[in-house]
Amino acid sequence: MYINKVIIFGNLTRDPELRALPSGMNVASFSVATNRVYKDRDGKKQEQTDFHNVSVFGRQADIVGQYLKKGRSVFVEGRLQTRSWEKDGKKNYRTEIIADRIQFGPGGERSGSGGGGKRDEAPHDDAPPAGPGIDYPKDEINPDDIPF
Repeated sequence: MYINKVIIFGNLTRDPELRALPSGMNVASFSVATNRVYKDRDGKKQEQTDFHNVSVFGRQADIVGQYLKKGRSVFVEGRLQTRSWEKDGKKNYRTEIIADRIQFGPGGERSGSGGGGKRDEAPHDDAPPAGPGIDYPKDEINPDDIPF
């Protein structure tokens, strides 16, 4: 059995580019930056940034094109795929993540920069509709009433 699974969480480096395939299906392409902080042999703190090309198809591509913008954090789950093509007699390669699932992270640009930004607390007018959520009781719960 073989596994080709990728999971990344990072920030968009550019606005998604939305295109339509000849079949009529939409595809959104964007790039995500991920950071890694580590200590080198001398004990000095080092930071490394990697950039990942991502493509997403269908309805998710429409949603990504509509709601994601540069700087916004995103969780991507998918698989790696390498494409090749010839241009001017030279063979070119591009490895990208084909996303199966996209989840939006905290607000990105709207939250301010740096790690101290607060999360989006109220839905925006253009935000996707929230699910039904949990229906919490309106009355206060008394711990003595819990049967276990």
